Amino acid sequence: MSSDALLTQILAQLNALQVSQQTLQAKLDAFITPGSPPSHGTPITGHHDSPTSSNLLLSPSSSLSKVHLASVSPASTPSDHNLTDKEREKALYPGRVLLTTHPDQHGIKPYPLQWGAPDPSVRGPVICSRLPSSVKQRNALGAHSGSYSIYRALAIAMGTLNPTHKPDYSMTEPPVPIPPQPAWSDPHRIVSFDPWGHLVPQIFRKEVDELGLDVRPSIAVTKAHIKLSEIDETARKGELEVDGKIVLATRPLRNVDGTESDAYSGVEITTSKAAVEPVWYLPGVAERFGISESLLRRALFEDTGGMYPELITRPDIKVFLPPIGNLTVYIFGIPAFLADESKELTLRVHDECNGSDVFGSDICTCKPYLVFAIEECIRCAQRGGVGLVVYFRKEGRALGEVTKYLVYNLRKRGGDSADKYFKSTELIAGVKDMRFQALMPDVLHWLGIRKIDNMVSMSDMKYNAIVQSGIPILKRYDLPEHLIPPDSRVEIDAKIAAGYFTSGKPITEQDLVKTVGRTWEETEH
Repeated sequence: MSSDALLTQILAQLNALQVSQQTLQAKLDAFITPGSPPSHGTPITGHHDSPTSSNLLLSPSSSLSKVHLASVSPASTPSDHNLTDKEREKALYPGRVLLTTHPDQHGIKPYPLQWGAPDPSVRGPVICSRLPSSVKQRNALGAHSGSYSIYRALAIAMGTLNPTHKPDYSMTEPPVPIPPQPAWSDPHRIVSFDPWGHLVPQIFRKEVDELGLDVRPSIAVTKAHIKLSEIDETARKGELEVDGKIVLATRPLRNVDGTESDAYSGVEITTSKAAVEPVWYLPGVAERFGISESLLRRALFEDTGGMYPELITRPDIKVFLPPIGNLTVYIFGIPAFLADESKELTLRVHDECNGSDVFGSDICTCKPYLVFAIEECIRCAQRGGVGLVVYFRKEGRALGEVTKYLVYNLRKRGGDSADKYFKSTELIAGVKDMRFQALMPDVLHWLGIRKIDNMVSMSDMKYNAIVQSGIPILKRYDLPEHLIPPDSRVEIDAKIAAGYFTSGKPITEQDLVKTVGRTWEETEH
């Protein structure tokens, strides 16, 4: 017998031994935990496994019996059934823990996925689900919903969500068309999300209905009205036209007694919007940042506490759904105009700032800039063009809100002057900015944008990323002086001195020392 044949025979015997061992273990578990039926799963095995490995005994889609499903149905709560936590765990997860998988394990066959293919049937769906119906055909790592995937896991553990719940997408199709663009079929142009993500229920119906695969949308498109008190005031002063199409008069307000009030009710803005979850094509993301794919994978594994070991063990899987925030697109005017180069386009790319955007903190210019940009987008649409605001969840320059508040404390205690602005962040975070705008232009290419007439932004990083991606910007303009809160002068001057765009007088290093923010003592009365 040849050495290859002998090796094959030995591997087959090892696999058979593991199956037998896992089956015995399942029966033993059922014996030890009365009332919990044994698993009838199919093991995923391979030469990386050993009889003592902690691989999961994977159950088919029917392995959670009706008794099991009843115990974890959405209507169930810990108080209305008698299962212990151990029994619930056994019902939800009847096999052993699967820490990782390998490409050559028996039964593993990722569903074909060709990133950048122009035909969605050739491109293939993104499948990251570990449900029994899909786990062997996964072609993506991570989980849907970004950071919210943790709450889904919690809901399943608590028994409020059935893990096999199948969403009904029958009436969820986009009310506004976002049609395919040339960039969708360029594997280098869009690498940070799935360009077909909003069309999943329509284009991958066969995979969902006939093959039973767990394929989910990663983009949702809808329409809405926006109401902001700042824009109410702009309209009240006559600086924004109430045209009945883009800007509508709000219905009359009601008094406490229910009668109609004669107070000014303000305006509403019609908008089309899209929520986009991150779906990373790892080779493209690595290329965009100028690093190797192997280094990217290692860093994502090591520096998330080893959260995703398959980043290391499954180099054959090229797609990763990271646990980070999404982005939201707000379109003012006719969405089709975004891809029409003959139409004027005004853009604002805005990174999240909860303190200012939502609660009005005056230590930065985020909210004033966002409101000003929305008004400029509306005016552009009313001139026959289209406006676009893209809102990224990158709180505190992607350093997070805790880090941002620590920097605030350092600034206020250490003398809040513009010359120390970026240094304060570096002392806490080790870096002044982690937003890394290289992936940001993907959404512009998804919408078919080929040129930008007006960019409402002072950021040199955003400007450079967009232009370097092949989209020219014809005009930039900064935040008008009268909209800058006094305590945010430190931020603005520091950014201008660091290279941010300004239409006014350049700021020197000597000027920065003179720009000082409000102290805490000035706010205590």
